Amino acid sequence: MPAGIMIPARNMPSMIGRNGTVGGFGLSSGLSLGQQPNLMEGGHLLPLDHMAQNTTSESDIPRIREDEFVDSATKSGSENQEGASGEDQDPRPNKKKRYHRHTQHQIQEMEAKELSRELGLEPLQVKFWFQNKRTQMKTQHERHENTQLRTENEKLRADNMRFREALSNASCPNCGGPTAIGEMSFDEHHLRLENARLREEIDRISAIAAKYVGKPVGSYPLLSSPSSVPPRPLELGIGGGFGGQPGGGIGGGDMYGAGDLLRSISGPTEADKPIIIELAVAAMEELIGMAQMGEPLWLTTLDGTTTVLNEDEYIRSFPRGIGPKPAGFKCEASRETAVVIMNHVSLVEILMDTNQWSTVFSGIVSRAMTLEVLSTGVAGNYNGALQVMTAELQVPSPLVPTRESYFVRYCKQHADGTWAVVDVSLDNLRPSPSARCRRRPSGCLIQEMPNGYSKVIWVEHVEVDDRGVHSLYKQLVSSGHAFGAKRWIATLDRQCERLASAMATNIPTVDVGVITNQDGRKSMLKLAERMVISFCAGVSASTAHTWTTLSGTGADDVRVMTRKSVDDPGRPPGIVLSAATSFWLPVPPKRVFEFLRDENSRSEWDILSNGGVVQEMAHIANGRDTGNCVSLLRVNSANSSQSNMLILQESCTDSTGSFVIYAPVDIVAMNVVLNGGDPDYVALLPSGFAILPDGTTSHGGGIGETGPCGSLLTVAFQILVDSVPTAKLSLGSVATVNNLIACTVDRIKASLSGEVA
Repeated sequence: MPAGIMIPARNMPSMIGRNGTVGGFGLSSGLSLGQQPNLMEGGHLLPLDHMAQNTTSESDIPRIREDEFVDSATKSGSENQEGASGEDQDPRPNKKKRYHRHTQHQIQEMEAKELSRELGLEPLQVKFWFQNKRTQMKTQHERHENTQLRTENEKLRADNMRFREALSNASCPNCGGPTAIGEMSFDEHHLRLENARLREEIDRISAIAAKYVGKPVGSYPLLSSPSSVPPRPLELGIGGGFGGQPGGGIGGGDMYGAGDLLRSISGPTEADKPIIIELAVAAMEELIGMAQMGEPLWLTTLDGTTTVLNEDEYIRSFPRGIGPKPAGFKCEASRETAVVIMNHVSLVEILMDTNQWSTVFSGIVSRAMTLEVLSTGVAGNYNGALQVMTAELQVPSPLVPTRESYFVRYCKQHADGTWAVVDVSLDNLRPSPSARCRRRPSGCLIQEMPNGYSKVIWVEHVEVDDRGVHSLYKQLVSSGHAFGAKRWIATLDRQCERLASAMATNIPTVDVGVITNQDGRKSMLKLAERMVISFCAGVSASTAHTWTTLSGTGADDVRVMTRKSVDDPGRPPGIVLSAATSFWLPVPPKRVFEFLRDENSRSEWDILSNGGVVQEMAHIANGRDTGNCVSLLRVNSANSSQSNMLILQESCTDSTGSFVIYAPVDIVAMNVVLNGGDPDYVALLPSGFAILPDGTTSHGGGIGETGPCGSLLTVAFQILVDSVPTAKLSLGSVATVNNLIACTVDRIKASLSGEVA
């Protein structure tokens, strides 16, 4: 290109970016328009662009990646299209025009030469100056970024320290103890959870004792919902029901009465729970005092055999409680002590488990149900267990009304190792006009003894409206033999001996007929237990069923009840007619018991044996008293055309009452049971006798008494009158059962009266 040909500045590609930087060197605002006035003055000509266009062709310009000089190079190429030669123009208008770019080296050389000419410097000086400037700006930029990163790093470091401190002081949401990330073992975690439970129990009881009952119920974390322990259905006698089918015919009674008091009671509300807990703690203190204090709280009678509660002293000693005695109610209080053959752990488990409690005390407890468990205890046992219950207590006679209670049961282990289980009524929370009984703090203290024995102190303290009790049983109920502590402790002692017998392994084989097969013993005892439970549940005046009086107006009235047995493998299907009557005998209870349980005298009163000879085939002893046993009897019919019949019988006696209960059984089924088979599928319809003292002697009229006391005898039969459950009950069947029980009563009276005479 001829030297001196100049291109106007307006046709020169701009070296200054839109932000005022020199595009060729990628400079920032450090090189502005104000710093280079000589480059853009009007009329000043710059030859660099024209020289670049004529010395560089499109084919010589390779495509480069966009970097710091992309904006300047792109703009330079685009603005030179006006000065491009005709060869660079695409003759086809529909084809996109091609652009060319200067290389970075070319742009730097052109800018350096131009600036060197204007500034009078060497091109290398200009080039090095821009390189140094760019390095300086890059260093400043990196220093600024380093400062920002350092600030952010310090901030993160401070946050990290704050989080570490928070973690070091954190507590476990489950147990409340300190946490250590990655350092807590599985066992340690469970120990801390257990420690937290113990701490909660201590805090809860301490809060109650300190009268902080105003706290919300949520502060008691051990209180569980009713769904945690599903309530057991109100079965008559714990398995003694008849499938819950409605009865028909005379009586029309249902085994599961839906309108009685027990069914009408629901579980406690959230607002009631703190009150219940406070009441249970106070009741526990009162029970311990009642069990351990002597005179003047407990006064000994003149004969020295019994103790009587001094009610005035009781009110002074225990001003707290469930309030004054209701009008028309009578106070019954008693205390008894015994040593039983069972360890304290098993005793506590029996008392706190509704099913076991109802089974062991089947002669006293007609029905029982746990409404809600407020606390299951701590440390894997029943220490601190608290549960709301209902129960129906009975005397085995239709002449004595049952006693229904709504109460809380509380179990606690004390510092000396003694366990205590206390009941106290909650009737104040659920007032009911039909309630005829309420339990003041009652229960027992259990002290561990050597060799698996336990010392039990039982306290019973109730207030009851006993106006519904028949005159025959008035004296018995007042003496405490019906519902008092003596009956509870005597029953417990007898049942502990029975359980020990069931687990015995060293059975002597001297006596003929003794069952030595361990599995056979257990199966036969289990079958007999079910028979006793069914009998006791069906003989009392429970509100779960309705008795209908058939004849007479005196105490010898026969009461009948019909029930349907459906889909129950333990009972034959069909319509079952139950009949019961109670009467007085001028014979000591011990003599009546021996007469009824003896197989040699059975033909004197048992009409169904039809005069046949009764022989004992198998025998299981149940305790120290020879009368406590389970027997398998065979009736050898006098008529050779009739098949022999087997009878399962259990007789049991203690100082407060006796039972002789029996049921015909199938021979094949009993062979299965004696070989250790399942006894639940043996059909039973138990009948029998309940023998109670009349309570008229000065010594309390116990079973073992030989004084001038009489007996109260209840006779009860269950007869299958029709094997079709839907059949109608005929009056002829009712008359037959009525005659059967009447003849049996007459035979017993005649036999025993003749002995007395």
